Amino acid sequence: MHDRSTPSRTPVTDHLRTTGAWNSAWDSFAELDPAWTEKFVEAGATPFARGVLDQKTWELIAIAVDASCTHLYAPGVRRHIRAALELGVTKEEILAVLQAVSALGIHSMSLGAPILVEELAAQTAQLGNTQASNI
Repeated sequence: MHDRSTPSRTPVTDHLRTTGAWNSAWDSFAELDPAWTEKFVEAGATPFARGVLDQKTWELIAIAVDASCTHLYAPGVRRHIRAALELGVTKEEILAVLQAVSALGIHSMSLGAPILVEELAAQTAQLGNTQASNI
């Protein structure tokens, strides 16, 4: 556990907490291993910190990541939509990002629907065999 009496060596984590960008789900990570957590959040912040992407693009990417079916982090979606709107991103641009990322979820149907069809066919065949053997 982190000894709070020693000086912080987690400037990125501290900055996220100060600015309200901290995800409270990371609290237990930070408590158990502050150095690992610092590297984790630093890795996520590096692309933005390098300045290669403009802030509008960064906010749109952050919306996509937070809204994706593998993340679904509503506070982040809200924070990044708010920031994007403040930067002049249009509702149509944000909607396009949400529509694009929603396609990730279709893979659940692409995987699950054929299996359902196969299992229903197998069940129907099994019921048919059971009924035939009862005659």
